[in-house]
Amino acid sequence: MLESSKIPIPFQSNRKFSILEILQFIVLSALILYFGKTLFIPLSFSLLISFILYPICKWMETKGINKGMTIIISILGVTLVVSALLYLLFVQFSEFLHEWQSLRTKITETTQQLSLFVSERFDISLEKQRDFINNTLNNSGSQAFSIVRNTAYSLSEGVFFLIMIPIFSALILFHRNLLSKALYELFPSEQKNTIHEILIGTIHEYYNFIKGMLLVYLIVGLLNSIGLWIIGVPNPFLFGFIASILTFIPYVGIMISSLLPIAVSWITYNSIWYPLAVIAVFSIVQALEAYIIFPFAVGSRLKINTLVIIIVVIVGGILWGAAGMILFIPFTSIIKLIADRTPSLKTLSLLLDDGE
Repeated sequence: MLESSKIPIPFQSNRKFSILEILQFIVLSALILYFGKTLFIPLSFSLLISFILYPICKWMETKGINKGMTIIISILGVTLVVSALLYLLFVQFSEFLHEWQSLRTKITETTQQLSLFVSERFDISLEKQRDFINNTLNNSGSQAFSIVRNTAYSLSEGVFFLIMIPIFSALILFHRNLLSKALYELFPSEQKNTIHEILIGTIHEYYNFIKGMLLVYLIVGLLNSIGLWIIGVPNPFLFGFIASILTFIPYVGIMISSLLPIAVSWITYNSIWYPLAVIAVFSIVQALEAYIIFPFAVGSRLKINTLVIIIVVIVGGILWGAAGMILFIPFTSIIKLIADRTPSLKTLSLLLDDGE
């Protein structure tokens, strides 16, 4: 692996881009990414997976294994890991359902106590409270169809991604030589060495990205476990690390993984303050993970400054939702690789750099 300082041939261009040209490019790129996300999200995940699996496939091929078989073995390995995460999510949800009857009793008791407190403290009769709740439920019922429709669309989109990502990954790995040759043909022959080094550097950056993500999961798991241990939740390290692993599934993962410790703490201590404390622990750790741990652990490995990482995470969330918050970080590292080798993009390279 050659370091960037040893790359001899930069992109030969001394032209400086104006601010208007840069803004036009940003707006056009944002529109393309937003309206084409149904294609670009699974394709981007497939590129990420293929870059990670490429060294494994290459190593197996040197051992005499057929190219197609190496791809099948690699894709099956990734599929097993994803399946294990989904199974873990299912187990968490099943255990929560087992506790549902006890939890339902607690919810009923707490609701009655809260209703009596409101009646005594604020002089609001139980009948008025019931009328208010019924009116709220009736008003929210008109939005039920929209909620169901959005949920169904999200599920169908997720199923589509799960089907297409392994297919795209396998095809990219199988046609990798053809794709790289086509990429070389887009540039003059004297720049092919630079293109090759950018490809190698991209694989290296993705490898660093994965190492950074593993470090994030370890730190988040420890913080979750320590917080649950301080509160007094049973099996804090089990719940803490399960919640950390399931953060790989943005939003849904952390919500599902928090249900069981919330239910267990409520049933164990017969107090609403313990579930609230569990929610507070996960919320604080998630905030630290999003704005401090993730930018520091991942950004430092990709040699991108923390401010840019935070901005990129927010922009990715706006354009592609949770998937964008994951994918836009390695995209930025690729942009930095290109900017480092292009004199006309020197300003962009300095903005992205970590200053070291």
